[in-house]
Amino acid sequence: MNKQSMNYMNKLLVIDDDSAIRKSLALTFENSRFAIDTAESGLEGISKVKSTPYSLIFIDLKMPGLNGIETLRSIREFNKDVIIYIFTAFHREFFRELEKAAVENLNFEVVNKPVDSHQLLELVRNTLINKE
Repeated sequence: MNKQSMNYMNKLLVIDDDSAIRKSLALTFENSRFAIDTAESGLEGISKVKSTPYSLIFIDLKMPGLNGIETLRSIREFNKDVIIYIFTAFHREFFRELEKAAVENLNFEVVNKPVDSHQLLELVRNTLINKE
């Protein structure tokens, strides 16, 4: 595997309007083999996904402007393959929208907040190792 594909394999994006969450996740992955990028809105995240290849994306479900499902739909219009996790503390509030997105085969998983940083690291490691 060359250096360029290693960079691609390890690049993560966090799309979350909460700066504390973005900073926390950046710290979680700081000393790992994963490079992390952040976006504070769905629109910013979509723009980054269009210009940068990511291995895995975390999207907050409840955000102003485009919510997580709308952001997911937009990303899936041009990138069907990237692994996406929807981050939420509002699973029940958005249950019908999540269910509809699943029926549309938008290919995502849900991670309930709060999540322990060690569990998150393991989730990412296992997910990306299984993808290889």
